[in-house]
Amino acid sequence: MIDNYGREINYMRISVTDLCNLRCRYCMPEDGVCKRRHEDMMHMDEFITAARAAVSLGVTKIRITGGEPLVKRGIVKFCKELGQLDGLKELCITTNGVLLAQHAQGLKDAGVTRLNISLDTLKADKFTDITRIGDIQTVFDGIEAAKEAGFTDIRMNVVLMKGFNDDEISDFVALTKDQAIDVRFIELMPIGEGLDASDLGYISCSAVLDAVPELEPISGKTTYDGVAQMYKLPGSKGRVGLIRPLSCEFCGSCNKIRLTADGMIKPCLHLEGEYPLKGLSEDEMREVLKQSIMQKPKSRDVMDETNRSKAGRNMNMIGG
Repeated sequence: MIDNYGREINYMRISVTDLCNLRCRYCMPEDGVCKRRHEDMMHMDEFITAARAAVSLGVTKIRITGGEPLVKRGIVKFCKELGQLDGLKELCITTNGVLLAQHAQGLKDAGVTRLNISLDTLKADKFTDITRIGDIQTVFDGIEAAKEAGFTDIRMNVVLMKGFNDDEISDFVALTKDQAIDVRFIELMPIGEGLDASDLGYISCSAVLDAVPELEPISGKTTYDGVAQMYKLPGSKGRVGLIRPLSCEFCGSCNKIRLTADGMIKPCLHLEGEYPLKGLSEDEMREVLKQSIMQKPKSRDVMDETNRSKAGRNMNMIGG
């Protein structure tokens, strides 16, 4: 579908759960989120119906998110059903990697085409600090399992945080020298409870180019990969992406909608507008999807260190 501003909306992100097995300080409350009633959340068959309706309208890419999607019971079977949708070209998952070692082969066999792994530090003590409860070795094991399963398109998402991981920029970039992975640095967005933590702060993606001046911009059709501006070390196997939701607004090229774990379509991540799908038939979902796409705003409001996102939810519920 084409929205009111000429953007082709062909990408849907589905948050299958708001629960997570980590407690990252910029994302989740220390005690986790209150588990909601089963009947208040979308069921897997409803997600499939919503995805089928979206694909019929021209969505060709679906990303499964959370919370942490791999804690969702039946996630591999769900991915297999999605992968069989006629017209769907890409099926991706964003995961923290903790449970990836046990699911990697199943996800590959189910038709998942790409993995995005969220990892904000390469140091064990800092990983436990930022996640409150995590063991970084489980993530490293998950990455190796993904490679062994045959995943060749692996991306590492790193949320840049001043005073926390800005001293590791060079270490993350170095991973791309000998490994065919993409390391994508993402600016910390003013959304969620964790931003009240005084020791975590915003830093522009320009810091990556300052820290590693050898990075060269990739030209041609690969200059951008979605919203990431792509760079490369000379002779490296992998790439480096910079995602700048604050320092470089990219609303004009936004091609996505989001479906929350409780069945609400959000046409814009950073605005409150939502449209309910839960409990509807496929035809009814299709009409709501059309309506929500036509209500997608031209751009979000000003967002910076002092002007918070107007998303109305934490990221674990929206799914990014």
